[in-house]
Order: sequence, then structure tokens, then C-alpha cells
Amino acid sequence: MQTYRTKLCGQLRACDADKEVVLSGWIQTKRDHGNLLFVDLRDNDGITQCVVDINAPCFKDLEKARPESVIRVEGRVVLRDGATINPKMPTGEIEVVVDKVDMLGEAQVLPFLITSDSAELSEEQRLTYRFLDLRRAKPHANILMRNRLNKFVRDAMWNMGFTEFQTPILTSSSPEGARDYLVPSRVHKGEFYALPQSPQQFKQLLMVAGFDRYFQLAPCFRDEDSRADRSPGEFYQIDWEMSFVSQDEILKVGEDLITAIFKEFAPNSVCSEAPFQRIPYHEAMLTYGTDKPDLRNPLTIVDVSEVFAGSEFGIFANTVANGGFVRAIRAPKSADKPRSWFDKLNAFAVENEMGGLGYIVRTAEGNKGPIAKKLDENRLNKLFDLTGLEVNDSVFFVCGQGEKTALFAGKVRNLFGKELDLFEKNAFRFCWVVDFPFYEMDPETGKPMFSHNPFSMPQGELEALQTKNPLEIKAYQFDMVGNGLEMLSGAIRNHRPDIMYKAFEIAGYGPEVVEAKFGGMLNAFKYGAPPHGGAAFGFDRIVMMLENEDYIREVIAFPFNQQAQDLLMHAPSPVTEKQLRETHIKLR
Repeated sequence: MQTYRTKLCGQLRACDADKEVVLSGWIQTKRDHGNLLFVDLRDNDGITQCVVDINAPCFKDLEKARPESVIRVEGRVVLRDGATINPKMPTGEIEVVVDKVDMLGEAQVLPFLITSDSAELSEEQRLTYRFLDLRRAKPHANILMRNRLNKFVRDAMWNMGFTEFQTPILTSSSPEGARDYLVPSRVHKGEFYALPQSPQQFKQLLMVAGFDRYFQLAPCFRDEDSRADRSPGEFYQIDWEMSFVSQDEILKVGEDLITAIFKEFAPNSVCSEAPFQRIPYHEAMLTYGTDKPDLRNPLTIVDVSEVFAGSEFGIFANTVANGGFVRAIRAPKSADKPRSWFDKLNAFAVENEMGGLGYIVRTAEGNKGPIAKKLDENRLNKLFDLTGLEVNDSVFFVCGQGEKTALFAGKVRNLFGKELDLFEKNAFRFCWVVDFPFYEMDPETGKPMFSHNPFSMPQGELEALQTKNPLEIKAYQFDMVGNGLEMLSGAIRNHRPDIMYKAFEIAGYGPEVVEAKFGGMLNAFKYGAPPHGGAAFGFDRIVMMLENEDYIREVIAFPFNQQAQDLLMHAPSPVTEKQLRETHIKLR
């Protein structure tokens, strides 16, 4: 068996001059200069420029080799002339004069160039030929980043005293918020396994088993629609759980881990320092119009309902009188924007199924806009005080009722941040959103349903469930948000059977449902369960942020497309009638 390489393509330096080497890799590019043929040879480690003289026996073989063919070369390392040194390449001071070439794997004509930019390629091209797409520099670097982060996280968790576990992939279906992926049983007719939406029950059972501190880089499976920051199908979590722990202690683990990660992998960026700001859920919805606030944007939303209550502006005054609200978002230094800019913002409101986006413009000459004429001087001064409106600023209003209106105010805030270039540059800003509501109203049934995680401990425990309006109960539940993305979700867990029965009863599930769906964990809690809690980071999202990618699929080796299809392996796909019969399934 021949030696395929004595060095990697990215290892050679000036100190290797005059050494004989063997390299193997892919032909990235070829440049024919008449008497000399230059080849950039690439492997996982880097690129080395190889040069072949026209008189060399291997010249014709290399001349006809297509890009991306795999070759083995033997040759001598030489220093490049001063004018030909490439300072952008780690190997830019040397090249390899080749005297022998072996073809190891010949490539067909490529569907696209490996040197192409992502913007030049369609999603279908990239995912159908993902093995080629991953040879391109940026996707390749993204996957190598995952590897480095993987090791860093494991080392950090071990150093904090956590023990790594692997939990089952085939489990039972349970109501955890998303649709399950179901796996039919061949042995048990008409019964199904489910792929875990998270290791939630298993990690809690490990706490009951006395292991104290668990962690896992856990695969999770959810049949959800695709988003820029969410992969349909499967994703990975940095999952952990702790016994005899307070919420503050869990938050500290999250802060310690994320700050260590960004210090290591984004050392030239500005990053929030621990302890991070803690924002109650209801305050986040009011101030930022979302439970995922991007703190790089300095703008905030202000409730100005009192300004319009009883005013001459009937539309707003009537809404406030009927239990609605008016929210204001300041647009600094926008008074000189053309009328078309204001019209575009009104069109944005209509696109979001809102009636419009009223505004007031404050200038040195006076206040402009139809709403300004409907407010007396006292109301205007109150408005300016509440919003911090200065001369040459504008203020925009969102009026209505319910969550839809509050969320639209958040969209306007983010739009202004981008339109007016207000976002902090080269920064990662983290915060905690805490005190989530335990229940929310099901719009279809008008009854309470779990708003987040049914395994969370309600604040006030059993007494709160027995005495409070369900919609007023808060949970020991929290999210970490970074640059407008949910990075982590966690909670103090409900470890008491009596509280679990009551919590599910309020959500419309009787004891028989709880015992059927969560029987294993419920039974374990009856034999002495410690107070415990934990959280999970979205591993893919951390890589996405570190690599400054807009789409999460850019940091996953073999992602689904937006329709949850694997174009490379042709999944999902039909199966044979024999397979269907073995699993007792008949297609309708």
C-alpha cells in the first residue's frame, strides 16, 4: 500500500524548502502558463500550490485532469520568488515542484464550481450535491467550527462537574408542544415509538436516580415548519439538568458557558458581561414587542395610552376606552425623511394586517402630521416626556388590542433599528426573559393551555394552582436571548405528583392522560424526587451566530430544505408494500 501523504496541504512552510513530500487532495483550480501548469491542491487542512514543468512525464496527465479530481503528487518543496509570494495563504511562501502524479478519483464535469459564492447557487443545487457544497470554503469552515465548539462545550461541562449521558432515541409520544415523528412497531401491532422532541423526561429521571448533574449534546426531533433560525426535523441541544438547585444557579451555568464560548470563538466582538439583564416576560412584550428582544437596538416601545385617553383623536381614544392600548416607537433623526418613507411605513402596517401607522414629526418649526393637530399642548408635552422625543425626531403609533398588536410594535421597532442603522455593530448582546406565564388562553377552545413547558414548576406551587386565575400564574421558566434569537430555554421542574396532576387538570388533561403519557416519570416522582431544574442551548444557533450566518442550514452538515426534504438522500420517500405490512400500516 502506497503512502498517500507525508504532509497535509496546509502544513508546508518556508522551513520545509528542499524537502521531498507526498501530498493527496482535490484539484481546486488549474492555471496553464504555457510551459508551466499550476495546480491548487486542497485537502481538509488547507491548500498548497503545485507546479509542473511541461517536460515532466506527468504534465499531460495533470493537464487533462478535471477540477475536483483526487490526485496524489510527489515532489520537492521550493521557495517562491518574492514577487509570487501570496501573503493571503498560510502556504503562500512555498510551492511544490511535482515530478509524479497518481489519479486516485477522477471527477465528472461539475454541476457548479467549488469556488462559487453561495448567492450564485440555488438551494436545490447546494442540497442535492451537498457533498460538493461542503467542499466550498465557507460551508467547510462552518462544519469544522461545529467540531471545535463540540469539544469546547464538552470540556467546559466536564470542568463544571457535569456527567455526560446518552438518552434513548426511540421513546413514547407525549404532548410537549410540537408534532412528534412517529416510528411504527413491527412487534407491537398498531403501536408507535416517537423520536424525542427533547430528552426532557429522561434527564429528569436521571436526577431522580441520583446522578446530580447531567449534560448531553442531544439530538432532538420535531415536526415543525422551517424558519431562518430553525431546522425542520432535527437539531441539537446543549442539554443539562441539576439537582438541589435554584433558578439563579441554573442561570449562572448558562452565563458562564455562553461567555466562555464567545470569548474563545469571537474574541474581537463586544459581548455582554455576566450577570445578564433579566427582563420579566410582560415587560419584554411591552418594551420590545417580543419575548426575544434584540438589545443591539437601542429603541424601546412606550405605552402612551394615557395621552390619547379622552382626546379628540377618536380612533385612538375609543380603542383605549374599550380596553385597548396605544404604543409609541421613536424614530430618531427621521424628520427630514421624504414623504415616500412615511408612506412605505404605512404600507408595511397594511402588509401586517394593521390599519396603518400614525405618526407625529417634531421639527424646529412645529409639529407635523394629522395626529399632532388632535392633541393639545399638554398632551403633546406628556407624549414628548414619555417617548424622549427631540427636535428632528418622529414618533409612530401602534393602536389596538391583544398580542398581535403588541408583536407588530416589536416589528416596527426592529424595522426602525435597521432602516436608521441603529444596531450596535460587531456585538453579541444577551439577556434573560423570566417569569413566563404558566398558562395562556387557547384561542380555539377559550380554555387555559400550557404556554411553554408543562414540566415547569408554577410559582406559588400547589397553592397558586388552587387559588389563582390560571392566566395570572407565572412559571419558574426562563429563556436566554442573544441578538434577537432564543438561545436557551429552561426551568425549575415540577417534581411533585400532586402539583403535576393539578397543573394538567387545569389544562384539560385528566389523571388518566397524565399517567398514560408521563407514567414513567410520574411513578419515579412517587419514590422521592429531588428538587431539580435545567436548561438547553440551541447548539446549531450558537454556531450560526458565531459564523454570522442568516440561515441555520448553513451550519448543519446535511440539512433539510424548507419543505423538510433531504434532496441528497431523497427523504422522505415511499417504502415497499412488504415494509408496510411488517409494521401493520395501510396507506389511505
